[in-house]
Amino acid sequence: MPMTTTPDLRPRVGCGAFIRRADGHLLLVQRGRAPEQGHWGLPGGKVDWMETVENAVVREVLEETGLHVQLQRVLCIVSYFEPDLTPPEHWVAPVYLASIQGSEHAVRREPEAILAIGWFALDALPSPLTTSTLQALQHLHAQGLPASTG
Repeated sequence: MPMTTTPDLRPRVGCGAFIRRADGHLLLVQRGRAPEQGHWGLPGGKVDWMETVENAVVREVLEETGLHVQLQRVLCIVSYFEPDLTPPEHWVAPVYLASIQGSEHAVRREPEAILAIGWFALDALPSPLTTSTLQALQHLHAQGLPASTG
């Protein structure tokens, strides 16, 4: 009798960074892969085995954008569900407020995974946005954080 494999139906850990320039614009990347291909979202990704979430955020931002960041604090923890995928996916991802260390010049460093990168005013964000980005923006508003730094 052939063995069947059961999918690992446990939540996975991701991470994200909410990065704003001095002018208040938010850094977003356009996803080139599923899920949410074509959607705009915060830089971030998967936490590797035996890696701290904080190190993962810094690494992912550098890999995707070339930016060096310093984490300030956790903005929120987002939960993301894709029940229609095979196998279904469930992600839990802390999103950190982060400040740029050095140059604010972001570069699309992973063209196979990221279609575009840009800085956007919070009142002029592109569409569609990823689920996690929408959740982070809701938390930003709920915490009464300023929409701009200027």
